[in-house]
Amino acid sequence: MLLNALQPLIAQAGQTVGELGAGGNEQLLWARQLQAMSLTFHIPLVCFGIAFPAIVLFTEGLWLRTGDETYKRLAKRWSKVMMIFFAVGVVSGTILSFEFGILWPDFMATFGDVFGLAFGLEGFSFFIEAIFIAIYVYGWDRLPRRVHFMTGIPIVITGITGSMMVIAVNGWMNNPVGFDIVNGAVTNIQPWKALFNDYFWHELVHMYLAGYMVVGFIVASVYAVAVLRGDRSRYVRAGMIIPLTAAALVAPVQLFVGDWAGREVAKHQPLKLAAFEGLGQTTKGAPFTFGGLYDADTGEVKGGIAVPDMLSLLAYHSPNATVEGLNSVPRDDQPGAVNVVRYSFHAMVGIGSLLALLGAFYLAVWWRYKRLPTTRWFYRAVVLAGPAAVTALICGWIVTEVGRQPWIVYEVMRVSDAVTDAGGLRTMFFVALLVYIGLGATVVWLLRRLTGEGAAPGYKPPNAGAG
Repeated sequence: MLLNALQPLIAQAGQTVGELGAGGNEQLLWARQLQAMSLTFHIPLVCFGIAFPAIVLFTEGLWLRTGDETYKRLAKRWSKVMMIFFAVGVVSGTILSFEFGILWPDFMATFGDVFGLAFGLEGFSFFIEAIFIAIYVYGWDRLPRRVHFMTGIPIVITGITGSMMVIAVNGWMNNPVGFDIVNGAVTNIQPWKALFNDYFWHELVHMYLAGYMVVGFIVASVYAVAVLRGDRSRYVRAGMIIPLTAAALVAPVQLFVGDWAGREVAKHQPLKLAAFEGLGQTTKGAPFTFGGLYDADTGEVKGGIAVPDMLSLLAYHSPNATVEGLNSVPRDDQPGAVNVVRYSFHAMVGIGSLLALLGAFYLAVWWRYKRLPTTRWFYRAVVLAGPAAVTALICGWIVTEVGRQPWIVYEVMRVSDAVTDAGGLRTMFFVALLVYIGLGATVVWLLRRLTGEGAAPGYKPPNAGAG
């Protein structure tokens, strides 16, 4: 019944995303939608795996150093949240693993030996992380204090190494090296060279900083809501300050890393850079155009506001640099959804810049007055910063993946050549959609249950306003 009711909506969605390079291939269209939905659900959970264990462990360290029970209550509660997100990430990550083999069998069969090492190391990290998360959460008040703190260190390390391997594979897909193709067969495989390629490093740093921004602003936004409702207790203030400080410190750095990433894209994937801007013709002193829509027939952005030489300056640090245009290659080799890439890129950069400004304002007030800002607008901005950071994260991955089209392995294998010819992908999409809805509802229910436990026995929030 539900699937039948959703059919018209999904059919309309299929028409909307038809420009994403499906080329009339319904299998390819549904495979890409299914993969995109799974990645959208899973990537924010990856951020919690990257950053949240370190924030939790830092908070426990504050308790060990100061003896303040507020920090212990926060760390103990956050460790339960960490366990919930890890468990949900296990499910969504397992679905993604199956999807790689089911949706893109030729990709896995052809290049599995090149990046298989990374997936093996990622699996090893996952098992170690699962073991120590269980010990850490169960060990509160059962293990000696310092021993318990030490059990959190492997969680931080494995959260980093596991995600690093997946990022390495994505970096390789954007810059495939470490192998040769002889008579159509992949030979001379060098797995370490493949994984730690030139494109890997900026993706790694960019994603890790994004992880701290997403987690920091999301967690801080929860406690900012409490402040706006009148709770200015030490528990709530600490719950907002710790993650907000982490996010505020990395947000300005992300702007510089983004510049680095953009220059690497210009070097290794000039057509993706052209899609960022909607630059149809190869241009010396290329402009950057805000707004408007790219017209593939004319190779121009219509209705936008162009800033002369800005794209050349951003990409090559020279206003006279020549930027390769989309029309430098045949139409079939160009990204098929330039406007999707353009607006995702603009949203990512715009939101990231606003978050950096918010973080800089918070740090400046704290440095100058040794307190939080008093205006309610600041707390409202922090509340919005959480979902805004997730939006920027998703937009960043749209830029990375859609901008690489039509290649699954850049200039080596097309997505259309990798997709399965098996049927039933539309049904798989609906089934996965229901699974993710169920997982999302479960997370909300568990977090609400956890919130209902209260900050501490007998705790009652004060009625003071936010100023």
